[in-house]
Amino acid sequence: MVVGVVAIILCCCILLFLDHYRSATVQNARTSSAQAVSQVSNTVSDYLRDMEQAMDLVERSMWENADERDRALEAFLTFRPDVVAVTSYSPSGVLLDCWSLKREPREQIVQNLSFDLGRARNSGAAYMTAPHVESIFEGYYPWVVTRTEKLEEGGKAAWVSLDLSFSSISSYISNVSIGQRGYCFVMDGAGNIVYHPQQQLLYAGLKTEDTGSLAALADGSYADDTVIYSLTSVEGSDWRIVGVSYVDELVNRNVSEMLQLSMVLAVVVLIAAVLTSWLLSRLLSRPLRGLASAMEDFERDADHFSYHPVRGTQEVRELSDSFGHMVLRIQRLMTTVREEEVNLRKTELKALQAQINPHFLYNTLDSIAWMCEQGRNADAVKMVHALARLFRISISRGHELIPIAKEIEHAESYLEIQKYRYKNQFTYAFDVEPECLDYYCNKITLQPIIENAINHGLDLMVEEGRIDVQVWRDGEDIVFCVQDNGVGMSREQISSIMQRETTDRTGIGIRNVDDRIKIYFGSRYGLRITSELDVGTCVEIRMPGIKEGDNEAK
Repeated sequence: MVVGVVAIILCCCILLFLDHYRSATVQNARTSSAQAVSQVSNTVSDYLRDMEQAMDLVERSMWENADERDRALEAFLTFRPDVVAVTSYSPSGVLLDCWSLKREPREQIVQNLSFDLGRARNSGAAYMTAPHVESIFEGYYPWVVTRTEKLEEGGKAAWVSLDLSFSSISSYISNVSIGQRGYCFVMDGAGNIVYHPQQQLLYAGLKTEDTGSLAALADGSYADDTVIYSLTSVEGSDWRIVGVSYVDELVNRNVSEMLQLSMVLAVVVLIAAVLTSWLLSRLLSRPLRGLASAMEDFERDADHFSYHPVRGTQEVRELSDSFGHMVLRIQRLMTTVREEEVNLRKTELKALQAQINPHFLYNTLDSIAWMCEQGRNADAVKMVHALARLFRISISRGHELIPIAKEIEHAESYLEIQKYRYKNQFTYAFDVEPECLDYYCNKITLQPIIENAINHGLDLMVEEGRIDVQVWRDGEDIVFCVQDNGVGMSREQISSIMQRETTDRTGIGIRNVDDRIKIYFGSRYGLRITSELDVGTCVEIRMPGIKEGDNEAK
């Protein structure tokens, strides 16, 4: 009951305060905004009137002979340093002359922002541009407004333009403030912004102005809940000055008027705060302490943490439920990470276990024995050395990642052995960019691909086969390519090979290679197989370029 009475009294006091506050601030804001906008409008109007008078002087000078015209314009520019340039144009829009103190126009002007031939032809006697950057000089880009007048027929020039510096007006408008955050900007009759002190924010999309709606309003002041707009037209142009002010900025101006009422409200708020604190202590503090304790327990032992929801207000229950969901998601994520680590270790173990293919070893030793019986001791020695290099690199002291130079050596040893076994039924070649040799890759990456090319691509051929191995850099990645001229494969065969597990015939399966690369480096890396029947097969392997010291490979 007491709480309800206090709440009613507090609401009534706040409503009374807000009503008085709003009426006072809106009135002050309207007055301040209207005065500021009117002053800006007069200043801009004087600026445009001054520009029109300067244009009259320039236009009269254009009818003098060349020498007198140049002297008159030079004196004019000296007297008027705010005039950046005076230019004249032919009927086809070609720049004829340019007068500017100590500056000459570029030999080739990419785009003249101060003159628009189409607009000049359609505008009749004269037109004025919005503020823009002067673009006809080299290394000099002032902010100007251009007024273009049409000359009477009979002369070589059809139009004359005057570029007047806009910096003084823009600085003046930028410095105008209505309250702490209020400002003025200029737009034309169609609602296009001519100048805005926060132009960069508009371009970046961080601020917008509803100029379409403002353009439809007549001159005057318009207020909504938080913003007051004041509009005034600039005499002699279609420009309009818009003042923007915010109602909530003028609270401090009404402090003296609201002092007595604020004291009453303060007492009421103090009583309400005491009661509210007592209630919150019972309804929020105890459940929140329990929730904080649960969070600390979870931080200490996330694996074995079991969360029991905390009771309390609706907000506390919602927070408790959200924490419970977060705990479950984090625990599932931890489980997933562990499973991925286990899969990675299993893949490493499978690779190590499959390195020595008994069938391949048996055939190789049988070939060595046959060479010895035939007296081909030199060939037998070479084959034994190749086999030794193959196994030494396969073991690689337990490291999963080895230098590409070692991987190439491993592939060469394997091809050398297979070339003896297949009695020179195929040839092979390596094309490796030297800068790639110091990078690291998964060990036994090329051998399963080459083995697949021999078994499935070249073994069934009558003609001599060929295997080409290439390694190159592609941006930040390393690309391996194994290409053969074998019988090729269909899409179904490619899919079957990519899904095949390790077997005695294929050694470390191609899918195994693809899985290890993806586990180590991510899904965007791995194998891509392209093949055409009776033409050949190309297996492309992509992995990131890493060197010793970048990871545990070293």
